[in-house]
Amino acid sequence: MNSPIAQQAPAARQSASQQPSRQPSRPGPAGARTVRAALAFSLAALNLRIAVASLSPLLTEVEHDEHLSSFGGGALSTVPVVCFGAFAFLAPRLTRRFGPHHLLWYALLALTGGILLRSVPGVLALFGGTLIAGAAIAVGNVLMPQLIKHDFAGRAGLMLGCYSLALSGGAALAAGVVVPLESATGWGWRQVLALWAIPSLLAALAWLPELLTSDRRSPNRRSPSRPRQEPVKQGGADTAGALWRDRTAWAVTLYMGLQSLGYYAILAWLPTLLRDHGMSGSQAGWMLSFSSFPGMAASFAAPWLQQRLRPAYLAPLVAALLCATGFVGLLTSPVSGAYLWMTALGLGQGLAIGLALGYIVARSPDAHHTGRLSTMAQGIGYLIACLGPLGLGLLHSASGGWSLPVAVLLAVLVAQTVAAFGASRNRHVLAPS
Repeated sequence: MNSPIAQQAPAARQSASQQPSRQPSRPGPAGARTVRAALAFSLAALNLRIAVASLSPLLTEVEHDEHLSSFGGGALSTVPVVCFGAFAFLAPRLTRRFGPHHLLWYALLALTGGILLRSVPGVLALFGGTLIAGAAIAVGNVLMPQLIKHDFAGRAGLMLGCYSLALSGGAALAAGVVVPLESATGWGWRQVLALWAIPSLLAALAWLPELLTSDRRSPNRRSPSRPRQEPVKQGGADTAGALWRDRTAWAVTLYMGLQSLGYYAILAWLPTLLRDHGMSGSQAGWMLSFSSFPGMAASFAAPWLQQRLRPAYLAPLVAALLCATGFVGLLTSPVSGAYLWMTALGLGQGLAIGLALGYIVARSPDAHHTGRLSTMAQGIGYLIACLGPLGLGLLHSASGGWSLPVAVLLAVLVAQTVAAFGASRNRHVLAPS
């Protein structure tokens, strides 16, 4: 009686051992594709702030060589942020036409061309290249949350952290390297700025495999972000128009815009502020870069803090208090306490941008609504943000100092915190009250 069981047991064990040995071979390629897609996504995100951050430490030289006034320098710093807002509204139409994966590839190529054109002698090329680069980044800004919701739905928190980390890392790299690179090579600012076309071109090359896999994943290449055809009917002008009447959508939009206003104002004028107080140009550029390092850690942690800190408005409140500490420090002792103020400011702004991007994903029920909310929040938000660099420049020229501009940034933090109360509420846009 025992022998049949004994004879069957090895066969059963052999069958059981063979069964799982075939299964791990299946997720292997899929896992490798996911890692490759995540790396390509992060490299693309890395380039979405480099073109802006690399200009700021060299702005004084650019103004001198191109005979630009302080207003002209402020306008040059403002052009990309205006583009972030204005061209964001074209992203949904372009996404329907090309699909998000192909559109991101075209945007990276356009970014490469804009950076190269910006380095050609002449004011027209300078502003024209900046405009093209800003338009390309605007499209990328809108696409990234939508791609996270669609391609990395099971890892949205992790990819949001990687996205925010890449944005801060790109800004830190560009702001910290341009002045030392200029000194080490003996090149002018045009050649140094032109070098940043290399990482954007590498990102475009790394994204190429995603074009092929996106075609295979979706039979309709024009709208691969939609898993079924029925959302096409839902996702026309009705969804976009309804968002404009939704309080949660407006709260997310205002939070995105107000925190971006402070970020781009500091990005454009911090080196000049520190130079005016006696700091060297290379040290001032380094301080801007240094602030990005704590910002990188805070932005990466933002999705985790957003999910776990209660009440929900506590995380954006902490971000505002950290930024306020940095602004007050810049008013009182900008040079002697620079490292302390830049640490606080970096933590606050990094946490704020991570939360703003997280709200876009968390407050939308699916990838289609994420795309629509991303368009609204970043389109209107960056049009608000463009008031930062230009407004700070005008206030500095009118007052002859930095006390009034920094005081206005403190007032903006109050409005940003008010918007955070609505943006942090745990409800989807267009949900019934």
